[in-house]
Amino acid sequence: MNTPLAEALSVALLALVLACAVLRPRGWPEAVTAVPAAAVVIATGAISLPHAADEAARLGPVIGFLAAVLVLAKLCDDEGLFHACGAWMARGARGRPRRLLVQVFLSASLITAVLSLDATVVLLTPVVFATAARLGARPRPHVYACAHLSNTASLLLPVSNLTNLLAFTASGLSFTRFAALMTVPWVVAIGAEYVVFRRFFAADLDADTQPPPHPEPREIPLFALITVACTLAGFVVTSAFDINPAWAAAAGAAVLSVRALADRRTTPTSILRSAALPFCAFVLALGIVVRAVVDNGLAGTLAHAIPTGTGLWSLLAIASLAALLAAVVNNLPAVLVLLPLTAPAGPAPVLAVLLGVNIGPNLTYAGSLATLLWRRILHTHGTDASLPTFTRLGLLTVPVALVGAVVGLWGTVGVIGG
Repeated sequence: MNTPLAEALSVALLALVLACAVLRPRGWPEAVTAVPAAAVVIATGAISLPHAADEAARLGPVIGFLAAVLVLAKLCDDEGLFHACGAWMARGARGRPRRLLVQVFLSASLITAVLSLDATVVLLTPVVFATAARLGARPRPHVYACAHLSNTASLLLPVSNLTNLLAFTASGLSFTRFAALMTVPWVVAIGAEYVVFRRFFAADLDADTQPPPHPEPREIPLFALITVACTLAGFVVTSAFDINPAWAAAAGAAVLSVRALADRRTTPTSILRSAALPFCAFVLALGIVVRAVVDNGLAGTLAHAIPTGTGLWSLLAIASLAALLAAVVNNLPAVLVLLPLTAPAGPAPVLAVLLGVNIGPNLTYAGSLATLLWRRILHTHGTDASLPTFTRLGLLTVPVALVGAVVGLWGTVGVIGG
């Protein structure tokens, strides 16, 4: 297939895959469109078979890790970890919505960082709804915080987001080095979000509440907490020995699986379902389609637009381009396209891409799959996500969070090195 035709076909199929992922016609899984699209680009020669195999080999360990973390998060929920978190938020709020917002920011930021953004969207958001109802508070500020922090708060660790895993592999950094470089950007971005949220939702946060006199007590699931802590330690150890962190995640998931099966609180089928295998197939197929787009001209076009330096203005330009691309075409294709172009310049540009693709999705519904999933969860609770509200909030939070995070990254690189 000649290059112009291959490029047109690849772009059209990518647009189709992303549109179906956003709209999910008839409730079909994202893989229903993505897998055939990947097969088409391979069969027509839009991407060579060796390149498709290379992409599958590159994404394979990342997808394995994703499946293991999703199982781990679901089993933590079965152990009662998220309901205990909801009880803690209710007690700490003391009937005041502004205090509840602080509790939600703390919980969502930590859960996103440790158990990935999917845990925040799928498992914490329903708990936040229930907690706000228990306090008689308006849910809007708190559930919108879950959506924003599932993206912004996923900057800290390589395990916090699928995009982080891809950037982690491309950067050549160790687990601890990655976390050290991203700590300041993570704190700055979350702080910027919090300041904007306090002002944007002032009317909701100042509304009267009628909390119950005694919030429901909840036993802390120590076994789940200890397992998560040991899994995090495993991430550090595996990184030190150049072992894929998927093994540590799989070990943590296996420990909780054995306990849950022994207590008859789950079944092998339920555990397999929590691994979200159709979504994993979607990620793999999407990677192949994006690689076809890159191979047929996009890489050359973007290469001229990406700065090659590591100074503050270069990092800002890289992060801004990544944020805009993520907002338009979704953060996963954006990171797959930009990482090969920035990796030769070193870790700092790679991490700047990550700042853009993790913060930028808060501009649009289509910016990340987590945001799309969050919208579906809101519908199940009889609440609609207002497009004007989401857009205005994104326009206020994204620029200040992105600039602050990039400055934090630049300063950290200057102090401890890239």
